[in-house]
Amino acid sequence: MKILTIDVGNTSCHYGIVTGQTVTDTGHFPTDGFRDGESKAFATLLEPLLKGVTGISFCSVVPVINAHLEASVRRFSLPIFHLTHKSCHGLDLAYPHPEEIGQDRLANAIAVQQYYGVPAIILDMGTAVTFDIITSAGYEGGIIAPGLAVMTRYLHEQTALLPELSEADLLNFEGAIGKSTVHAMRLGVAVGFSGMVDALLARVLTELKTRGEGKPVVLSTGGSIANLTKDWVEKSHFVEDLTLMGLAVAFGRQV
Repeated sequence: MKILTIDVGNTSCHYGIVTGQTVTDTGHFPTDGFRDGESKAFATLLEPLLKGVTGISFCSVVPVINAHLEASVRRFSLPIFHLTHKSCHGLDLAYPHPEEIGQDRLANAIAVQQYYGVPAIILDMGTAVTFDIITSAGYEGGIIAPGLAVMTRYLHEQTALLPELSEADLLNFEGAIGKSTVHAMRLGVAVGFSGMVDALLARVLTELKTRGEGKPVVLSTGGSIANLTKDWVEKSHFVEDLTLMGLAVAFGRQV
């Protein structure tokens, strides 16, 4: 089964063609492109990719654009599936208020459940850093923390003299004592960010061990994973298009 999958994020829509665990023809479209109504540009972008596609599956963390997105792809006359807490068949939600769970997080959980097994911890490195925990009870919950871009932007916007760091700034640093403003910021953000993620992971692992759960698989996804220090990256298995994979699985689980 070949599925067009679309993950609507706060800044961009990530899309791709998914067949099982193979994801091809990925790309991004600005989410703001939908805010003023149906986007013909998005449909034009997707149309060349649709040969052999049997359905469309999407999730969204920006509800205001959902109707516009559906209108944009309806012209392809393919079944359209929207993943929500009410349509995530096969995944139990051991969570008091399931409507609060981000739809992208549900997609990640479904992909991990299908292809990697449980218990599992998923680290998604986007605008926010999210941890999601899936056990034999289903989706149990997680952690939400500031993402790397949020940290760097906040330092720049809230202080008069601190510059805005580029991604290259965060990938190139050494030592433990900053010898310039930028060097000090590199250390504080890059090393501090990895330390935050490490501490959060350690806390979740301890909780699961205390409860007698088996050793969980730890997966990571999202573009900012490259900014973690090397010793942390080695603690997880990176899956680039986990959300898109989960959307395709969710489409196939429809009753």
